[in-house]
Amino acid sequence: MATTLCFDFGNTRMKCAVFTDGEYICEHVLDNDQPATIQALIDQYHPTKSILSSVIEHNPEMEKVLGATTRFHKLGHLSRLPVTTPVGKPETIGTDRLALVVAASHYFPGKNNLVIGLGSAITYNYINKYKEFIGGGISPGMEMRFKSLQAFTAKLPLVKPDWNFPLAGYDTRTNILSGVILGMAKEIDGIVAAYEEKYANFNVLLSGGDAAYFTRHLKKQYFTDPYLIYKGLYVISEYNDQ
Repeated sequence: MATTLCFDFGNTRMKCAVFTDGEYICEHVLDNDQPATIQALIDQYHPTKSILSSVIEHNPEMEKVLGATTRFHKLGHLSRLPVTTPVGKPETIGTDRLALVVAASHYFPGKNNLVIGLGSAITYNYINKYKEFIGGGISPGMEMRFKSLQAFTAKLPLVKPDWNFPLAGYDTRTNILSGVILGMAKEIDGIVAAYEEKYANFNVLLSGGDAAYFTRHLKKQYFTDPYLIYKGLYVISEYNDQ
């Protein structure tokens, strides 16, 4: 059996997914990016390949550990991709966004796709049926909005996410939940509607750790896969291993 480790280092968490023979097996949330932590995963799963998507300043020593024991690929703007990207400044495109659009193009071939990543930030990523990543948008994510309300006001508390709240909040906590989560849901509905006016026929895909908080509040039900970024990383790993 061939095992691949797919590392996704975002602004909030460092995570790793395990794939065996192309199938997603499990996810690990890492406490740190020290070589010993990475080596423990290698010792547990004995991978033949690994890939890293990182939008943070991670420990460079971990790359040496992965490179010494696996066929390691660091995703970046020079990576070979099964899609094309905007010609402006490809080096500025987040690797997480690249993984999402590659996954969409791979699992929904021949279709236009709007992939919405719900993590530290909300990313809107449009890739057409010709495998051309057109671009999209970025706005603050849920945790960022909760933290900003606490940081930039005198008395508002930091609220933990919860999908269960009323439209009209009855205390500070539920007012914030309604304002942030419903506000984001209506933002997503509005952005999707704007894309529908311009591009007409396309799939909407939701992904990211925060997706579950919004699905019940959106006007329409969309395909949701919290592991879509990992699946894109796996596809890219295989594409660069040819």
